[in-house]
Amino acid sequence: MKRMLYITFIMVLFLSLTWVGHSIAKGKFLTLATGSPGGVYYPLGGGMAVVIQKTTDLRCAAESTGASVENSRLVGAGESDMGMVMGSIAYKATQGLKPFEKKFPLVALFQMYPAPEHIVTVSGKGIESVKDLKGKKVSIDVPGSGCAVMAKAILEEYGFNLEKDLTIAHLSQSESVQALKDGIVDAVFFNFAYPAAAVLDLAATRDIVLIPMEPPMADKMVKKYPYYVKITMPAKTYPKVGYDVLCLGDSNVIVANKQMEEEVAYKAVKAIFENVNKGKWALKDIHPIAAQLIPSNAINSPIELHPGAIKYFKEVGAIK
Repeated sequence: MKRMLYITFIMVLFLSLTWVGHSIAKGKFLTLATGSPGGVYYPLGGGMAVVIQKTTDLRCAAESTGASVENSRLVGAGESDMGMVMGSIAYKATQGLKPFEKKFPLVALFQMYPAPEHIVTVSGKGIESVKDLKGKKVSIDVPGSGCAVMAKAILEEYGFNLEKDLTIAHLSQSESVQALKDGIVDAVFFNFAYPAAAVLDLAATRDIVLIPMEPPMADKMVKKYPYYVKITMPAKTYPKVGYDVLCLGDSNVIVANKQMEEEVAYKAVKAIFENVNKGKWALKDIHPIAAQLIPSNAINSPIELHPGAIKYFKEVGAIK
């Protein structure tokens, strides 16, 4: 009798632990590191978190951060589960290249979209080229952002000594808009998909000027930095900007730690791509850039894809 009671107790305990383990797996809580308000990461990341939360058995919340560099460190250290990161920064994080002090175990869930580096000023400043920024006050985004890294690369390639030839400010996107409105800075660098809320906000009250890169310089930089791309923003993307603007650009990826469970990655990726254009929480209703979230684009990542993501993209035929 005692033996039977003991066996029964062990079976009940085993089933209880199995149920609890299953419940924990089903109720897994994920965090998605995005960026600062004013860009695309913040609203789009929030929308993705809602989609995962509402359409899967996973829980998910988006968090505002300093963007790419910070997100790479957060995800690499296991402090965030997913992060929105510029492709060049993700590549450098996996290789342990500056600004990173070591290699981080990152993989991509998918590529989202390419993003041009906006160089924005207002009329009356006499700034028509990057060369005209000499002696000016320029905001290049917050420290730890991919935008700041690209901005420094552009300025240095144009021959600027960043400590002597101009005054650098590290303002957030919303702070940069206000500083340019108030005349505190002369130009700002932004990196996000177009059209972006921050630039539209500025254009609502000021005549903005977008500074293009010269084709030879763009070609030179793409050759030097093969993870960057040339992007042309079409005329009339922003009010009163009636000309095409050649920009240096970067890809944008959702990264995860290599340790993320395959099934979790699969569920998250599937939820996002099945709710791009349809459903109550359609991502295209959050930001028009979501239209670029298609599997054939998503697999083009500068770093390796997570096995869970590969599983989904094979199912939909994007990977053979």
